[in-house]
Amino acid sequence: MTDFIKVKNLVFDYIKGEEGQAVRAIDDISFDVKKGSFTAIIGQNGSGKSTLAKNINGLLTPTSGKLSVDGLDVALPENIWEVRSRVAMVFQNPDNQIVSSIVEDDVAFGPENLGIDSAEIRERVDDALRGVEMYQYRKKAPHLLSGGQKQRIAIAGAVAMEPDCIVFDEPTAMLDPRGRGEVLSAIKKLNSKGITVILITHFMEEAAQADKIMVMDKGKIKMEGTPEEIFKRGRELKELCLDVPAAVELAMKLRGKGLHIPEDILTENDMVRFLCQ
Repeated sequence: MTDFIKVKNLVFDYIKGEEGQAVRAIDDISFDVKKGSFTAIIGQNGSGKSTLAKNINGLLTPTSGKLSVDGLDVALPENIWEVRSRVAMVFQNPDNQIVSSIVEDDVAFGPENLGIDSAEIRERVDDALRGVEMYQYRKKAPHLLSGGQKQRIAIAGAVAMEPDCIVFDEPTAMLDPRGRGEVLSAIKKLNSKGITVILITHFMEEAAQADKIMVMDKGKIKMEGTPEEIFKRGRELKELCLDVPAAVELAMKLRGKGLHIPEDILTENDMVRFLCQ
């Protein structure tokens, strides 16, 4: 896979107070994201995850360093709209993203603002809603839907813009377990179709589904690797006040009792499959 996002020595400072004091949110980080990959970013509140997401989408401009999306430098004003057409974002609260009183009108909002022909918008909206299994609700009012359904509508709105990449900024944080499952299933389905996914999450079970995990702390990347590589370092994660998936925690305890448990046990399904062998 080729690099879709390239980040080199990225720094971002917020300017606060009347004296214009700089507060560093991202502190000299470098990494690449492959086209079509699924990357999860974890870390405590205030670690810089959401700030990084907004830099990738061009909502914020780097203070220094370089960030490029498909070869486009996000710091150049002439590239901003092209970057945003290639990288869509889905935020934490679906109610803050829904702008219309009918589901299909809301999904059409983004393509309409891109100036897409109405016939193509109709096709995009229908395809996007089918992709997140919400087509049957296309004539419904969003306020009548569950939290998980609303978030899937927000995802459909991003998909209808046909981006190459979608950044999900804690999209399941306000949902119950069923809603989280619905949204994660939709995210994985999009990734299977070739859309590059960046998922910011507090839920380790969600991060375990990714190809790669990045762990952030105080604006820096502390760890980077596959889920197996990251969750092997459970003690270091706990030092950063982060958890590990419940299945990983159980596997660690069983190994401590002398049992042979494979290192690739990351989810409850993995554990069930192993125990039922």
